[in-house]
Amino acid sequence: MNSKAKCTGFEPTLGLSRRQWLNRFGMGLGTIALSNLLRPTATSATASGNQEFKRTAPPKAKRVIYLFQSGGPSQMDLFDYKPLLNKVHGQQLPDSVRKGQRLTGMSGHQSSLPLVGSPFKFKQHGKSGAWVSDLLPYTSQIVDHCCFIKSMHTEAINHGPGVTMLQTGSQFPGRPSMGAWLSYGLGNENENLPAFVVLITKNKGGQPLFSRLWGSGFLPGKHQGVRLRSGAEPVLYLNNPAGVDRQSRRAMLDALNELHQQTLAQNGDAQLETRISQYEMAFQMQSSIPEVTDFKDEPDYIFEQYGPDARKPGTYAANCLLARRLIERDVRFVQLYHQGWDQHSNLMGGIRNQCRETDQATAALVLDLKQRGLLDDTLIIWGGEFGRTNYCQGKLMPKNFGRDHHPRCFTVWMAGGGVKPGTSYGQTDDYCYNIDEDSVHIHDFHATILHLLGIDHEQLTYRYQGRRFRLTDVHGHVIKPVLA
Repeated sequence: MNSKAKCTGFEPTLGLSRRQWLNRFGMGLGTIALSNLLRPTATSATASGNQEFKRTAPPKAKRVIYLFQSGGPSQMDLFDYKPLLNKVHGQQLPDSVRKGQRLTGMSGHQSSLPLVGSPFKFKQHGKSGAWVSDLLPYTSQIVDHCCFIKSMHTEAINHGPGVTMLQTGSQFPGRPSMGAWLSYGLGNENENLPAFVVLITKNKGGQPLFSRLWGSGFLPGKHQGVRLRSGAEPVLYLNNPAGVDRQSRRAMLDALNELHQQTLAQNGDAQLETRISQYEMAFQMQSSIPEVTDFKDEPDYIFEQYGPDARKPGTYAANCLLARRLIERDVRFVQLYHQGWDQHSNLMGGIRNQCRETDQATAALVLDLKQRGLLDDTLIIWGGEFGRTNYCQGKLMPKNFGRDHHPRCFTVWMAGGGVKPGTSYGQTDDYCYNIDEDSVHIHDFHATILHLLGIDHEQLTYRYQGRRFRLTDVHGHVIKPVLA
């Protein structure tokens, strides 16, 4: 190359030879790779060349915050009050209740399945009279905003398939996550932030979380969730490499855009337009991400409302506050994961710690959104991948016991975003083992969430390997009684 040759619209950084600049530019390619994680400006399923979906009605919810409690919270120790279990504490699980249903390998070999009542006290709260245990004193104050679904069930009996089912609608890896479906179907409302953001409580033990849980599956990669980490670098590879300033990055993107436009004019590859838009998103995020993750403009009363952990980046409380800041800036879907609900033993101590970490901030998020006028069009979801057994895993001790996985019935709740507040839907039997009324499958749950966002779940599809896939697979019904 002639040393005097110029790349149109771009000059190397002052003081660097062209070879040196190219070497540094190569180091910055990791930043460009970030583009595959990001969603550019607003598009829809139609614009992406796939199938147009039909709106069910004007959306009640514009955005979603999903507070996923990974591990399987014990429904009969939190929300599903079963006094009979305390009366029959220590007795064997009746065959007439179990009905031959399979157990996990962790308790299926036990010769004894002793029933365990909850050691925690329950009271009714609010005008709705919802039952909540004393583990959740803050959540008990927001029950009139909540819609409890106590009859959730799933086929998955272990964590990997269970979490994958809740997040993607299938027990098998490879399907798009719910947030990816919404990004694909509804697009992005903010040019400077992704449509789908993931937050994970730091330093928590428990079942592992894999990036495929917020992945795009067979949808274009730009729809997968972008994980924000606590610390100085919330998004990896977002910052400029040493020696490249923001002005140089801007010039590089302009030059790259010019090359893409020339190629686009020659072969009509629409993905090139998408790619340059993603580069632009990464560039804009260099300023938008530091701004949204900086809490210095939050008043003291907000930190007091969310609890002392709200000042500690990466905690559940701080992530709840960050979720509110993200949806204020029109991020469409925020997925928050909190691990550690898998109490196979020492349930009394373990679940108490989990509730202490999450209860205050969860309630604060709902009340904060309500106070700001955002709850009506923001859907809050709280729940895990399945419930826990009414019998003890292992030997039942006076002050120590555990519960195994139970997919036959468990509780989730929703608030805001068009759900009917102060209600409870579905009913389990007196043993909290089977569903007596109004069962809700995962696909029904997903169909209802999409309906609240104005989407017909049967219409939002993507053609892949000769078949049109959807979040709800081949079945699912909207749970109309929970709609406001």
